[in-house]
Amino acid sequence: MLILNRKEGQSIVIGDGIELVVVSIEGNQIKLGVKAPKSVKVYRKELLESIQNQNMASVPSSIDFAKFK
Repeated sequence: MLILNRKEGQSIVIGDGIELVVVSIEGNQIKLGVKAPKSVKVYRKELLESIQNQNMASVPSSIDFAKFK
């Protein structure tokens, strides 16, 4: 894991066209801005994990293919 120190207003660039900007720092919270092409999907990690868990829960653990004959 790369760990960087950034101040308010500073940013980092990831790949071609993704920029993370430190918008503000208030106490123990940091507000980040994400500049990315519209084709790049950006999710909060906890939201993405929740979606993935819900999708896995909706898939039957075993399928009885005999029912489809």
